[in-house]
Amino acid sequence: MKEKERGRRKELVGVVTSTAMQKTITVAVERLKFHPIYKKGVKRTKKYKAHDEENKAKVGDVVRIRECRPLSKTKRWRLVEIIKTAEVLRKQISEDEIPNISEVDELLKTESAEEQMEQ
Repeated sequence: MKEKERGRRKELVGVVTSTAMQKTITVAVERLKFHPIYKKGVKRTKKYKAHDEENKAKVGDVVRIRECRPLSKTKRWRLVEIIKTAEVLRKQISEDEIPNISEVDELLKTESAEEQMEQ
């Protein structure tokens, strides 16, 4: 389904943590917030429910979601694309544990650095 562009819509990148609902995924988005007293970056994670029309995303996938009109009581985001599938990540992480967002970020950085060195 093609969306009409109406103004600027927010886009976030996160890791799929749940696919238990029909056509809905839960995405954990991590951000770094600067603590005013301790003068240090503190990681904050927020979960968003996003619409996945074709049930493509799996737990552990790195996905991009875009803001949209309210689709239900709590769902205001749509799946735009799957950036990295969980299969690629499972090669380096055991299948017993769901990847931590910081681990996923590190893996993406190392893989992108390796790709740049090859070019």
